[in-house]
Amino acid sequence: MKNIMMNTRIAILVLLVLAPAFGKDPAYEPLWLYKGAWKGTRKAGNAAPVTNTIKNDCALAGRFFVCQQTVDGKPGALLIFVPAGSPGSYYTQAVLQEGFATGRGELRIEGNRWTYSSKAERNGKTTYHRTTNVFTGKDRIHSEQLESNDSEHWTITATGDLVRVRK
Repeated sequence: MKNIMMNTRIAILVLLVLAPAFGKDPAYEPLWLYKGAWKGTRKAGNAAPVTNTIKNDCALAGRFFVCQQTVDGKPGALLIFVPAGSPGSYYTQAVLQEGFATGRGELRIEGNRWTYSSKAERNGKTTYHRTTNVFTGKDRIHSEQLESNDSEHWTITATGDLVRVRK
């Protein structure tokens, strides 16, 4: 009887330790790459490059994967990701400090290439936006931001590189 109780306690302990692993959804695994602090340099047009420190504090809350993004020590936005059905597809949303949401976007992850897409309407005109992040390892990202008036012909508006400085 003593052995049965001891084995039962060990089994319960093992289940408690491993329970979080059983609940992991593989849809969220790639998103954890954003967590941590990054040094980013961005170049837009003819302007001088701008360097920032970006910190992403990320968590999983139910079906929502969220990252509070802090830029140079100032809270910027809460980034929200929700799986969109097919593997590698997500709906995205950014909520700003003032409580405004920027509008739903989409993210498609294909290997090391992550493509964000969205559109904005102003004065009856639609502008399409696309940001492509290419991961070269877990600690480097090359980024290109593009715009289009017709969703077919794209113009690069900015490029940048991010290097992880700590997890």
